[in-house]
Amino acid sequence: MAWLSRPLSILTPLLIAGVALSSCGVGGAVSEARESCRYVHKALAIEQRSSAPSLSPTQKANLEATALAELLKGTQAAAEATSIDGSWNALQTTINEAERVPLSDVVASLTRICHVADSSSPYLN
Repeated sequence: MAWLSRPLSILTPLLIAGVALSSCGVGGAVSEARESCRYVHKALAIEQRSSAPSLSPTQKANLEATALAELLKGTQAAAEATSIDGSWNALQTTINEAERVPLSDVVASLTRICHVADSSSPYLN
């Protein structure tokens, strides 16, 4: 039995470290998703302002361009969240899709995804 206790004493700290590091990765993904969502929230607020009926077409276009630029600032954090945990791929993909379609078409999706990221249990909602 003594021959078994030595390998176990070496493996136990490695096992504990592995579990601890894997849980940090999940937390890191949530942190990156939340960072990306800060840009999403700013972009969506600008997008909402761009729909005011009193704006000229030029003002509307400028606000929409500003909203898209703000949204795209969140791309890197969304990519990092996805690389840590693939379940955040929807966030990254939706941000990228906003370059191809009007931002107004992805508002509902971004709102839902960021609601999950910002919740106290981001994997249970």
